[in-house]
Amino acid sequence: MTNQTKQMKKVGIFDSGIGGLSVAKSVLDSKIFEQAIYYGDTARVPYGVKDCKTIVRFALECLDFFAPHNIDMLLVACNTVSAYALETMQAKASFPIVGVIEAGVKACINALPNKDSTTLIIGTKATIASKQYEKLLANAGFARFVSKDTGLFVPLVEEGLYEGRGEMVLDSVLKFYLEEFLCSPALGGVAPKAIILGCTHFPLIAKQIDRFFGGQSVLIHSGDAIVELLESNFNLHKNSFSKTNIDFYASSDIEGLKKKAKIWLQ
Repeated sequence: MTNQTKQMKKVGIFDSGIGGLSVAKSVLDSKIFEQAIYYGDTARVPYGVKDCKTIVRFALECLDFFAPHNIDMLLVACNTVSAYALETMQAKASFPIVGVIEAGVKACINALPNKDSTTLIIGTKATIASKQYEKLLANAGFARFVSKDTGLFVPLVEEGLYEGRGEMVLDSVLKFYLEEFLCSPALGGVAPKAIILGCTHFPLIAKQIDRFFGGQSVLIHSGDAIVELLESNFNLHKNSFSKTNIDFYASSDIEGLKKKAKIWLQ
């Protein structure tokens, strides 16, 4: 373990809202860091429907939030920010910044040794429009992939409409968005081999998505993927600490964020 790695005890986790809590859960479970600082820009969520310049501006303003916290690394737990603002943030910061898109693609590549395998990418409007997942998959030699804007999943997750009676609503939206991919010619007429959950809200409905596709697809979870990348690219290790403590901050409704965190991080 290098001296640089030993110093990486404190991590920042940034998201446009509460979706990044799914990444936070993976980080907490891994115990790679001793301390985590979570910041959600809840006053300006969602980012997924905003233009590129606005996304970059908001991301840089949120980067400034972490300055007094002396973090060793920042995880961008937002696919939209990872797609449009990551390089700009990296150029400004004095510490490593890792985004979920690179991590998700790497996890997908590891899960699919056969480059003829099919992949479905789902995410918000801005993330899908960026085509960042497609570009990285193509660079890795994959060609059989399709993408779909499934932005309605975000408010359904935030409203809790994915369990109990709310699951009926989710089932209807799943069918509306994804039925075409059950036997899509672009995917060879069968369910995709892998589904990239290109929004950090989506792991909360991973069980329902998996069931919709009959359990035939590998689901790529941003949080698990970023932990995998930290292990391979930064020589960080799970269970390096007995526990990861986390502090929560938000640009609006901090109590609402903490309430969701109590539920989602169980």
